[in-house]
Amino acid sequence: MTTEVPYESARSIADGVRSGELSPVDVVETYLDRIERFNPDLNALVTVTAESAREAAAEAERAVERGDDLGPLHGVPVAIKDLNRTRGVRTTYGSAAFADNVPDVDDTAVARLREAGAIVVGKTNTPEFGRKTVTDNPLFGASANPWDLDRTTGGSSGGSAAAVAAGLVPIALGSDAAGSIRIPSSACGVFGLLPDFGRVPDGPDRPDAFENVLPYTFLGPIARTVGDAALMLDAMAGPDVGEPYSLPAPEGSYLDALDASVSSLTIGYSPTFGGFRVDPVVREAVESALDTLSAAGATIRQLDLSFGDSWDERHDALEWILQERYVGLYENLKRTAGVDLLETDREITPEVVSRIRAGLELDASTMAAARRRRTAVYDEIQRGLDGVDVLATPTLSRTAPELETTDPTVDGEPVHPMHGWTLTWPLNLSGNPAGSVPVGFDDGLPVGMQLVGHRLDDRGVVAACAAVERELPWVGSYPPTGLGGTA
Repeated sequence: MTTEVPYESARSIADGVRSGELSPVDVVETYLDRIERFNPDLNALVTVTAESAREAAAEAERAVERGDDLGPLHGVPVAIKDLNRTRGVRTTYGSAAFADNVPDVDDTAVARLREAGAIVVGKTNTPEFGRKTVTDNPLFGASANPWDLDRTTGGSSGGSAAAVAAGLVPIALGSDAAGSIRIPSSACGVFGLLPDFGRVPDGPDRPDAFENVLPYTFLGPIARTVGDAALMLDAMAGPDVGEPYSLPAPEGSYLDALDASVSSLTIGYSPTFGGFRVDPVVREAVESALDTLSAAGATIRQLDLSFGDSWDERHDALEWILQERYVGLYENLKRTAGVDLLETDREITPEVVSRIRAGLELDASTMAAARRRRTAVYDEIQRGLDGVDVLATPTLSRTAPELETTDPTVDGEPVHPMHGWTLTWPLNLSGNPAGSVPVGFDDGLPVGMQLVGHRLDDRGVVAACAAVERELPWVGSYPPTGLGGTA
C-alpha cells in the first residue's frame, strides 16, 4: 500500500472544493480507488456505494459551478457505521437476519451529514448489533487493523476506525454504548469523540422515546484530526423535537474550541481509572504524553479514584443495563421489520440471543441495584473532575489484541473479555463526554489517551484533545504501509 495521502484532511477537502481548487468528482474517485485497492485486506467497508457516490459528487460539482450556497462538508466523503440506517442503502446491523435490509429513511445524523454536503461512500463493519468490543460478525467476518492485519480494530465501530486510519475515508460515523467509538479509535490510532449525551440525535425510529433517560448510547465522529471531528460534529449537533433528551443547539462552533492554550489546561490523571489493570507500556506512553503537556505549560494532578465495590459488580451493572436495551431492540425489530431474533432460522450471534433472553428475565429490583451502582460511578467521576478541566486515563489497558483472541490478557494476566481491557464504559454510565486521542506506540501499535470532560462540556474535551494534538505532531499520521508494519 502506498503511503501517499490523497488530501490532508476533511477540512482541507471542504476548503478546496469551496474554492474551486478541488473537484468533488476527483475527490470521490480518489477515495473509491483507495477503497477498491485496500479494503479487501481490511474489510473495513462492507457495502460500497460507488454509483450513488459518483452521482452525488457530480451534483456537488454542479452546485459549485452554479455558485450555490455550500454546506460545511460539501464534497467530503464519509462512511457510515452499519448500525445506522441509510436511505436506499443496505443496512444489516452486522446480522444475517438483515442481510437484505434496505431502509427507506436516513437516521437523523446521516441526514444531517448529507445536508451538510457530505457524500456517503459506504457502510462500515460492526459486530452484530454492536454487541462486542471487537469487530466481526457471521455475515461479513472480521475487520483487520491497518497497523497489523493480524490484530483487531476494536469495536464496535471498528470498520469506521480502520477506514479512517487507512485513508479509505477522511471521516466516519460511529456509535458508542460502552466505548465503541473510543475503543477502535485507540486501537487504530485515530481520534474518536463521545459527545455529550443528546448532542447528536439518534431517531427517527424509536418506539420508546424515553428509553435513554439514563444515557449510555451516543453517536459521534471518528476522524484523523480533532479539527475534522469538530467540523463533523458541527454538522450533526442540535436538538430534535422527536427526542426528549436531545440538547439545545451548542453555543458557537466546535471549530472555535480548537485554539485553546495548552498552558490554560489543568488535567487530572487517573492511571488506572479506579482499578483497571493497565499494561506498563501503555501507562508509560500516556505519562510521556502528559509530561510533554506539562512541559508546554499544562498543570497535571494525579488522582486516586475509587469506585468502591468490585469491578465485577460494575460489569454486572453495565450488563444489566445493556440487556434491558437489547430487549428494546428485540421488540422494535419484531414490530418494524417482522423479525423475531429468538425465532429466526438465520444465524444470530449466540451472545445477542443470550443478552435478549437475560434481559427478558430482569426484574425491577435488579435494575434498581444497577442504577445505584451506576450512581456510585457517576458521583466518583464528578468528584475526580472537581477542580480540573479534564480527566486523563488510558483509553485501553493494552494495544489491539490478536484477531482470534477470545480471552485477552493485560500484562500477562487474564481480564474480562469484554470490559477488562477497555477503560471506556464508565463514561457511558456517567454520561460524561470523552475523547480518545493517539499519544504513542507500543511495538508499532497505537496507544490512545482518553480525556474526560465535565457534563455538558464536550467543547472542553475538543479543546483539550486539540491541545494534545498540537503538542504531539505525529498524531494523524498514517500506518507506514497502510497494512501493517512498525512506526
